[in-house]
Amino acid sequence: MASLIAQPSVIESAGNKPKLIEEFLGRVNTGTEDVSIARMRGPAGWVEPGQTPEFDEYTLVLKGLLRVETRDGSLDVGAGQAVKAPRGQWVRYSTPSAEGAEYISVCIPAFSPATVHRDE
Repeated sequence: MASLIAQPSVIESAGNKPKLIEEFLGRVNTGTEDVSIARMRGPAGWVEPGQTPEFDEYTLVLKGLLRVETRDGSLDVGAGQAVKAPRGQWVRYSTPSAEGAEYISVCIPAFSPATVHRDE
């Protein structure tokens, strides 16, 4: 049977400025460990620490611009575009444009602070 997820859980973010993370499906809001789906809203100039996660992350940008840095370079992902960041590879996200960014993040398996492995 289908089940309604009436509202997300707000999760604290990492980075130099507060970013809104609303987890609809995942370890916190639904106890789901195989996938997480969250809406993110990053303000202008937000940068998070780099990470080497144990999950694949698929990101769909809804508004603004999301910068995705890897060891091989960086990608600017705009509204209507998506990016995949494979598990086990270093990545860092930021929102360098004046409008910030709003995007959907899907992590497989689900995001966990214990498996994200952020830089110190």
